Amino acid sequence: MRNLDITTLRSFVAVADAGGVTRAAGFLNLTQSAVSMQLKRLEDMLDLKLLDRSGRGVTLTPAGAQLLTYAKRMVDLNDEIYARLTDKSWEGQITLGVPHDIVYPVIPVVLQRMGRSHPRVKVRLLSSYTREIKAQFARGEADVILTTEDGVGEGGETLKTVPLRWIGAPGGQAYRGRPLQIAYNQNCGFRPGALAQLDAHGIPWEMVVATENDRAVEASVSADLAVTSSLEGHAPPQTEYIELGALPDQGEQRINLYGGKAKGPLVDTMMDYLRQGFAAIREPA
Repeated sequence: MRNLDITTLRSFVAVADAGGVTRAAGFLNLTQSAVSMQLKRLEDMLDLKLLDRSGRGVTLTPAGAQLLTYAKRMVDLNDEIYARLTDKSWEGQITLGVPHDIVYPVIPVVLQRMGRSHPRVKVRLLSSYTREIKAQFARGEADVILTTEDGVGEGGETLKTVPLRWIGAPGGQAYRGRPLQIAYNQNCGFRPGALAQLDAHGIPWEMVVATENDRAVEASVSADLAVTSSLEGHAPPQTEYIELGALPDQGEQRINLYGGKAKGPLVDTMMDYLRQGFAAIREPA
């Protein structure tokens, strides 16, 4: 009977999630050559080719894709066992604030990972708009927050810079109409910049939905009654991005990370998981 090594499996999972050895090595605090040697050792042990390195980046072979499911389960189980038996002092609560429009796809994965590695820690999730989340953080009501901003404030760290795009209904025509029918939540931080761009390009517009209910905005847009703004990679599934050039460019937004130091290792762990989660997001084709 031959035994698979958890450290080697952890490196394999990191490479698969990150899409490359170099990025995975950074997550693991190892050298690129060390990670490459671990992957080779795993392939030699199984006598299988797990990664295809022929193209840009790294992709999984069919055998690698099959192994990935088992490898994640083994690594997660290892971490859960270790946490339950040794990390008894890591108890308490940590509060995470996240703008509602970037909750998916990263935050569920981070929450699940935190729950497995720190089962005695309760994670409280706050979801609102950047302005309110930053105010909560300033009042000490949140330990770690994410924001979407043009720049980055003091103590912040930019995790990703993402284009801000117009979205509409799949195959919709609302973006062609004049005045342009638009829909925004009244608290949306993207709205002032979008309106300024429309005015600067001489495009007449009409606010057909101004609400505090995001679902109302999404319903109007998906029904092809209006268009709105969304970060690339974070648009609601019932919408699609409007082709570039059809409407004025809205520039880019930064996804920023801020963390307090009051809870020490817990905050550091949560911030590391968020860094890794956003780094692993694949760029849209």
